[in-house]
Amino acid sequence: MAIPPIAPYSMPTPDEVTPGGVTWSVDPSRTALLIHDMQQYFISAYDQDRDPARTLLANIARLRDRCHELGIPVIYTMQPGNQHPSRRGILADFWGSGMSQGPDTEVVPELRPTPQDIEVTKWRYSAFQRTDLRELLAYYNRDHLLVTGVYTHMGCMLSAAEAFMSDVRPFLILDATADFSREEHLMALNYTARRCGTVLTTTQALSHLSKTSSNEAVRRITPGAA
Repeated sequence: MAIPPIAPYSMPTPDEVTPGGVTWSVDPSRTALLIHDMQQYFISAYDQDRDPARTLLANIARLRDRCHELGIPVIYTMQPGNQHPSRRGILADFWGSGMSQGPDTEVVPELRPTPQDIEVTKWRYSAFQRTDLRELLAYYNRDHLLVTGVYTHMGCMLSAAEAFMSDVRPFLILDATADFSREEHLMALNYTARRCGTVLTTTQALSHLSKTSSNEAVRRITPGAA
């Protein structure tokens, strides 16, 4: 079942997000980047020449490229096609059988994973459910998570909330996520800011990442290092 077309909308702005109780800063030596569900099946619903998709794609690419430069782990979640009903479960009651195996499952060309990136097969809204994401973050000594992708009020927000409940600090990137509507996008940003994380713009996140040299970030990526 195809995702219905999503009408273009302007990206939310930081002044529309109510500040929450925390003002965490990104520590590059403790950070991983999550690129959530940027598969053709989901992105085809947008006009990619207009916002929010245009800005979404550009900003995720900026963050991914900087994380590559710093040796920061980049983790992609990707839902499988042709899911067996026993795997799909009650998700089918809301969304049908999901995507078919083939082009729909591929990450959009602008963001295709490189050999150095990590791919996680994802089964539910949260990137932590029925996956080894927690174990991957522990393996790489990462307890800060930049959250990007689609859809903001579903998988992105719930991944941020579950990161928080796993003592991983989530940073939901305001203009590197997109949603069904501007209202739902803003709801997710405000919920995260008030209840479980910090909301940053891409420019703010890149500024935080610039505080540590690439040599330091690469040194700290070593699995199991103290």
